[in-house]
Amino acid sequence: MSLADVALDAARSAGATYADVRIADYRTQGLWSREARVESISEAQDRGFGVRVIADGTWGFAASGLVTHDEVVRVARRAVTLAKVNARLQREPVVLAPVEAQRAVWATPIRRDPFDVALDDKTALLLGINAAAMAVPGVSFCESGMWFVREHKFFASTDGSYIEQTLHRCQPWFEVTSIDAKQGSFQTRSTLAHPRSAGYEYFEDHPWTEEAAQAGEDAVAKHSAPSVEPGVRDLILHPTHLWLTIHESIGHPTELDRAVGLEANFAGTSFLTVDKLGQYEFGSELVTAHGEKTHPGSLATCGFDDDGVPTTEAPLIERGRFVGYQTTRDQAAWIGADRSTGTSYADSWGTVAFQRMPNVNLLPGARPLSLADLIADTEDAILIKGDGSWSIDHQRYNFQFGGQLFYEVKHGKITRMINDVAYQARTPDFWHACDAICDESEYYVGGTFSDGKGEPGQANAVSHGCAPARFRGVNVLNTKRSV
Repeated sequence: MSLADVALDAARSAGATYADVRIADYRTQGLWSREARVESISEAQDRGFGVRVIADGTWGFAASGLVTHDEVVRVARRAVTLAKVNARLQREPVVLAPVEAQRAVWATPIRRDPFDVALDDKTALLLGINAAAMAVPGVSFCESGMWFVREHKFFASTDGSYIEQTLHRCQPWFEVTSIDAKQGSFQTRSTLAHPRSAGYEYFEDHPWTEEAAQAGEDAVAKHSAPSVEPGVRDLILHPTHLWLTIHESIGHPTELDRAVGLEANFAGTSFLTVDKLGQYEFGSELVTAHGEKTHPGSLATCGFDDDGVPTTEAPLIERGRFVGYQTTRDQAAWIGADRSTGTSYADSWGTVAFQRMPNVNLLPGARPLSLADLIADTEDAILIKGDGSWSIDHQRYNFQFGGQLFYEVKHGKITRMINDVAYQARTPDFWHACDAICDESEYYVGGTFSDGKGEPGQANAVSHGCAPARFRGVNVLNTKRSV
């Protein structure tokens, strides 16, 4: 706390009207394997601090990897100097939404710290995954890996907050490949399990070898699966696939900086402009989506964002209507809001905090409905599992998504595997086509470690929960014939 106070005092003395400091250290570890051998093991640690200020109504930021008294003073003063230089280009002064002073300690709830687990145990798990897949006739290769992140940071601000947080995230991965020499083709199937905010218990609890064996069978079966007939079809989207569609067509469009044209990197701007807020019919009445950083196990979950705002859950789409944006303290005033939704994040001590996507979830249906019930209620559709290729335009309005596994549903039953499926739609048409969502018993959380944004670019880990959902009359493409 003493170094944080030094930074804040130095910034105020130099002319800052607001200042915050993040002193953070990060530890990462990655392991990668293929078949019966370990390919690589990497481990890294990084420590430093960043000071963010407002002076002359403008942001300034500076950082250093040398955490000493004199360096903290120098960096804080430099941040103020940069803010005053930047003020020459500032059209409107920065206005921060209010936040109560916080004194808190928060940590991801975990049962077993992955950094305490022996490398021999981790490599044995990976090699076991590979062996289970390779035991399936027709499997040619299997790669697997695991990645761990521990993020420890101390935040202090001139608003009186002192917050310490320790965040844990882990990412499992494997991919099975089957080569058919006669056809001159190959097929793959990756894990359907997703990264989580959790400890090593995730790797102990999930049935990895069973899934790897099933993945091998799926990859082999894809060689003989018939190619889809393109046309307008109903779709049943499994959560292991639907999470990515939510990310691209709901998550990114509801970022306020994209909507006002102040951000376009990696994901474009947004068709959900401010004039549509509270007015636009985004989807059917079944579609309700919330942004949150509070659900246990989800990747963006934490106690406080990097503005020092307590995290919460906020509606984005309510019964089909667009009702909210993801905001930070300096964005709230842009739309007349009196509070931030707590979505500020920086991916290291050396990068500036700005608006990043929270966990964005499609709420499950209110009436009892299992996936088996939904399939039984469907006459003719395609069931899609797993995420695949995707493409979406600059305003998040027109998109195309592929997947990993595709099955025909006929007369209420899954009849056969098919292949080469993608679907194409406009965002509002797609979400208006949603006519059924399974209940909370089918809810699943997918996500990514590497959502990109900003210049220089930053990566954010984020999750998206949902239950299986049905969409009527969507344009289905044959990816093999369209090449």
